[in-house]
Amino acid sequence: MSFPSVLRSAAVTVIAAALFLGPAAEADAATSADPVPAAKKLATPGLPGVNDWSCTPSAAHPRPVILVHGTFATGQVWKETATAYKKAGYCVFALDYGRTGGLLSLFVGGVGRIAGSAEQLGVFVDGVLAATGARQVDLVGHSQGGMMPRQYMKFEGGADAVHTLVGISPSNHGTGRSDLAPALGALVDVPCPACTDQIHGSSFLRKLNAGGDTLPGTSYTVIVTAKDKVVVPPTSQFLTGANVDNILLQDVCPANGAQHSDSLSDPVATRLALNALDPEHAVKPACPLG
Repeated sequence: MSFPSVLRSAAVTVIAAALFLGPAAEADAATSADPVPAAKKLATPGLPGVNDWSCTPSAAHPRPVILVHGTFATGQVWKETATAYKKAGYCVFALDYGRTGGLLSLFVGGVGRIAGSAEQLGVFVDGVLAATGARQVDLVGHSQGGMMPRQYMKFEGGADAVHTLVGISPSNHGTGRSDLAPALGALVDVPCPACTDQIHGSSFLRKLNAGGDTLPGTSYTVIVTAKDKVVVPPTSQFLTGANVDNILLQDVCPANGAQHSDSLSDPVATRLALNALDPEHAVKPACPLG
């Protein structure tokens, strides 16, 4: 066999291997790839006790808690309350998601298409599960962050990965304030597809809520304040389903004055969220005087 013939034979062998073995090899590589580094890139920096990738869940609290921020925000919004979940004995994680182009996107997230943000949440959940060895996570989200995980669970394969979803002032069925998206977008000069997605009746929400609000196997808690002027009417935040606990803050504490933006740090809302994560050891919230 001549030298050129040997080269041609070798080339054919290489091409055949690439055609018939390449996809399988790529699949094996993807399957064995460590998801933790990709998750770390999404992790919110600078939150004490949060995103400890060496944290091992306890027998009492076997599921890590992931905190999910809302629109025009980052995980830093949990700075005041993340310690409450940590002190309760959980491995606590928080991510930054939904950034778009533009200068301010360096500082705020939750503005990109919600479907894309749900994919990012999936990357983060995969990394948390791999790092902690847990089988499932619990999610606590505010505003968009209380609704967006439902997209992840329904369309991104996350249903089996989530045990409990707690939504604080979540935009589950959008807001009736059609002025909100253009007003906010103009105010901060950041493209905000997520704002449009959250308008009541949007194509995104119609698809998300088609066939029912919930999925079997996951527990849902929705915590709403009657003072909400952003996601209106506040009762639109409630979910329908047998595995849902809808809570109005003012039914628990009539004088509670939490509004949309500060409901995630409200002590009563935080206590109710902790109760949802561990209902067997629920503690009655302490209502402020007044």
